[in-house]
Amino acid sequence: MNLTGVYAIGMLIISNIFMTLAWYGHLKMKEITWFSALPLLGIILISWGIAFFEYCFQVPANRIGFQHNGGPFSPIQLKVIQEVISLSTFVIFSSLFFRSEVLKWNHYLAFLLLILAVYLVFKK
Repeated sequence: MNLTGVYAIGMLIISNIFMTLAWYGHLKMKEITWFSALPLLGIILISWGIAFFEYCFQVPANRIGFQHNGGPFSPIQLKVIQEVISLSTFVIFSSLFFRSEVLKWNHYLAFLLLILAVYLVFKK
């Protein structure tokens, strides 16, 4: 993998951090008084604002990582990489902020199968 692939993966990681915050951060933020008083529309607008930064990293990552733009990845490879990064980011996020959620054997198996999916999409 060339340096372009490393940059693409790094940008996908940053993108997924913003995505996880936009999609699930409000569930934890409801513990803050002023935030819990917001109507749903306010929460949606805040999430959109966070998601804007997700797209600022996601779109360039896919663009520079795509093999027809000089990157090393096919669209399928980019998508599977993104899904594994997304799940990894979510597991870390939920472990830090939702300690009552416990990973079970089936979660670990699902994660292992996603890693297997990455292996398979790169197999010639």
